[in-house]
Amino acid sequence: MPSLRNSTADSSRADRTGGSVRRGVPALLSAATLVIGGLIAAAPAGAAPAPAAPHASPTASTSVPTHRLCAEPAKPGYMACNAVARTDVKQSLALGRHLTPSGFGPSDLQGAYNLPKTGGSGQTVAIIDANDDPNAEKDLATYRKQYGLPDCTTANGCFKKVDQNGGTKYPAPDAGWAGEISLDVDMVSASCPSCHILLVEANSANMDDLGAAVNRAVTMGAKFVSNSYGGSEDSTDTTSDEKYFKHPGVAITVSSGDSGYGVEYPAASQYVTAVGGTSLKKDSSTRGWSESVWGTKAGGEGAGSGCSQYDAKPAWQKDTGCAKRTVADVASVADPATGLAVYDSYQASGWNVYGGTSASAPFIAGVYALAGAPGASDTPASYPYTHATSLNDVSSGANGSCSPAYLCTAGKGYDGPTGLGTPNGAAAFTK
Repeated sequence: MPSLRNSTADSSRADRTGGSVRRGVPALLSAATLVIGGLIAAAPAGAAPAPAAPHASPTASTSVPTHRLCAEPAKPGYMACNAVARTDVKQSLALGRHLTPSGFGPSDLQGAYNLPKTGGSGQTVAIIDANDDPNAEKDLATYRKQYGLPDCTTANGCFKKVDQNGGTKYPAPDAGWAGEISLDVDMVSASCPSCHILLVEANSANMDDLGAAVNRAVTMGAKFVSNSYGGSEDSTDTTSDEKYFKHPGVAITVSSGDSGYGVEYPAASQYVTAVGGTSLKKDSSTRGWSESVWGTKAGGEGAGSGCSQYDAKPAWQKDTGCAKRTVADVASVADPATGLAVYDSYQASGWNVYGGTSASAPFIAGVYALAGAPGASDTPASYPYTHATSLNDVSSGANGSCSPAYLCTAGKGYDGPTGLGTPNGAAAFTK
């Protein structure tokens, strides 16, 4: 079925006041998925980070029980975060010694995507979200300590949290968006441990507030800006493009959506890098990992993709089955069945396994930062199109049924759900 966010404009951009919406998915778990979804715990305060336990290779599947962290959009002009949480995984605020969190951690992701363990020093990745996460800094500290990453705090200048006006009058807290914020800052930490993190909290999930937060991040000097939210397209999108996303010299990433085949905004903006999602598992190949599209041919939960109704096709996109902007450009892991370890304690239970393209957008923003500052007059979304051979091509899986088929089905070269592919180092993300 098509994306739920694309059914009507009135139901597509939600006011995040309604709590989490449960998306029932059959709990048909493979043995390997049960391993990754087992007991999770965090090392006690003061203990050295426990060595990462080897992860079993979970089956590339969406058949795990999840719930959305943010409600589906309920009125025009509002967005929902693109994050989902596993509900079959035991959660814990504190752990026994020698236990490690379930889900992939930084070393897994750095290995899967051939990323350098150093790099990004002095670069700032901005995270744009709605509402406040009162525990953002302390939860980030827990995540980074668990995995032996360098401290990233307000005190040492690595972490900064501001409202959409650049001050400290933070918006009202929200449990769903707090989970999204935790996922975002943890994924930037995983891809670029040396990067600084600027968290800009919009007053609400309205596109104008979120857009104002994007502009604030750029004004504050961020060259990399991650947006993990979306709603249905409408005729005002091209105006929003010019007001909020046209920032030459700034790499802006946007999640493609979590409802399978169908296009969301702002992923459809011609000025951003639209980031799709994959299922990631270990294997015996030379790379040691394999990926397929997050989703199924039946549609429903999975990475978003498709042909925009309103946004013009950027010059660097050459696919012929869509006259306007095609989503996505690149991808990384997003399937909750092959999900990420995240620490979230605001009205949540600590260590969780999260997924959604809300994981892939900040991760790719960190990869852009590893590659270095973009050219001052460039639109960095074009960079992967000149370096496609430096990406891992994803050639299997689908997120729905469509015509032409490449908009929803992976194949050799470009396809909608995974774009040009996933990172193989940072070379594809530089000029």
